[in-house]
This record gives sequence, structure tokens and C-alpha cells, in this order.
Amino acid sequence: MFGRGKKKKATTKTTKQEKKEVDMEAIAKDAAKTALATSSTEPKTKFTPYKPAKDEKYMSEPQLEHFLKILNAWKTELMEEVDETINELKEASTSVLADPNDRATQEETFSLELRTRDRERKLIKKIEEAIQKIREHEYGYCDACGIEIGIRRLEARPTANLCIDCKTLAEIKEKRA
Repeated sequence: MFGRGKKKKATTKTTKQEKKEVDMEAIAKDAAKTALATSSTEPKTKFTPYKPAKDEKYMSEPQLEHFLKILNAWKTELMEEVDETINELKEASTSVLADPNDRATQEETFSLELRTRDRERKLIKKIEEAIQKIREHEYGYCDACGIEIGIRRLEARPTANLCIDCKTLAEIKEKRA
């Protein structure tokens, strides 16, 4: 006589504390989405793709200037986001939250924001290295094999330092390791 007997009714009522915990989880998830959405792995500033002349030499002065503008604009965007984060953290740290769940959510938001800014700090370093390569007229060439990286690839990823073939090989080796 399996399955016979009175079934227990599932309780659909939630206590205020459970509801508050669910609300706090939703806030934390929203904060995580916001942090991911605001992370800048690509420049937000739109630019006109470079159209080289028929006989234009690869990485001529106009091309170098084009990429210098892109890199400087991207660096400026990232630095502005750093300043915004510092101001937000200062403002938020002055508020005292009595509820432990609110404090935990705030700390998690801070943590996500700081991790994002750490990634961007590393990206700023790569941007500065690319700018230095432009100044030294070494920008646009693969660090591994020395061939041209390509204008379109550099517009897609201005900090690229490997050609597509060397990058593919590096990723394959990384997966195997």
C-alpha cells in the first residue's frame, strides 16, 4: 500500500527572515551582474575602423596614431571607472548597516567591485605596454614570431601581442597543461 495515506501539505508560507534572505540573494546576484557588465575588457569608445591606402606601409605613422588614440581613450575610460569606484566605496563605507545581511551584501559588492578593478589594473598595465611599443615603433608585430598581427585584430584587441596563429598555439598548450 505504497502511496496511500495522507500527504503532507507543502508549506508555501515563508517567514519574514526567509523572504529577507531571498531578497538579499537577489541583490547580491544583481550586484554581480552589474560588476560583470561594467568590467571593461574592450574599449567602450567607438572608433572608425582604419582604412589603409593601397600602398600604405604596415604600421605607418597614421596607423600608429590611430591605435594610440584607441589605447589612450580606453585607458582614460578605465581610469575614470577607478575614480568612480573609489568614490562609491568611500560613500558606502560611511554608512553603517545594522542588519548583518545588508552588511554581507555590501561586502560582497565591494569584493566584486575590487576584483573587477584589479583585472582592469592589469589591463591598464597592458595598455601602457602597448603605448610604449607604439613609441618604440614595435607595435603590431607578434612577440613570438615577429610577423604582422594585422590591423583588424589589433582593432578588436588593441593590446594583442601575438598573431592569431601564435595565440592559437598558446591556447592549445595552455589547455593541455
